[in-house]
Amino acid sequence: MTLTTEQALGLWLGPLTVMVRAEGNDLSARQTAVLVRVYVEPPPHTVRGLAAALRLSKPAISRALDTLGRRGMIRRAADPRDKRSIVVQRTVKGSVYLRELADAIALAADALSSPEPDRPG
Repeated sequence: MTLTTEQALGLWLGPLTVMVRAEGNDLSARQTAVLVRVYVEPPPHTVRGLAAALRLSKPAISRALDTLGRRGMIRRAADPRDKRSIVVQRTVKGSVYLRELADAIALAADALSSPEPDRPG
């Protein structure tokens, strides 16, 4: 399926609206990308690994993780295999946020694939 520009932006508008309305969780695109990566890719997650996967600097990843951590969407913990390293872990709050975002994406996709209702004419 090839989307028009209007359809593609319309598909993104619903989930984007959910993101900006989420109380206290208006995340940047970078923060969202980091959060989604932590939840969809298998652990363990490290700053170095996230930076490589997203092709961003480690300081940029650290800043995103700082914000996500303050909001309770991820937590950092000592790596049990290497005490010098920190791993990024999922939280219930982050899971709930992403479930709501995923639901909004699914609704937007369903709306695109549904035939338009007949208009009286």
